[in-house]
Amino acid sequence: MGTVIMVIAPEDVQLREVLFEFYREGNSVRVCALDPDSNVEITMVGAARYSESVLKNMAIRKLKYVIAKKSGWSSA
Repeated sequence: MGTVIMVIAPEDVQLREVLFEFYREGNSVRVCALDPDSNVEITMVGAARYSESVLKNMAIRKLKYVIAKKSGWSSA
């Protein structure tokens, strides 16, 4: 029997839970987001003028992208 590798696109990634940390640094905010199921963590920087919900949505999009890339997905 061969190994089955599941390749998924970012829009198909389902996140049950995401943990966030926010660090304000001058005019910017560093956001860390962690998916505890896959143990994948991302870090991004956004403008301090953005709301927390906008920063969370940006971090979730990046987290889904990274999880998809680790599955073997390619945007090309």
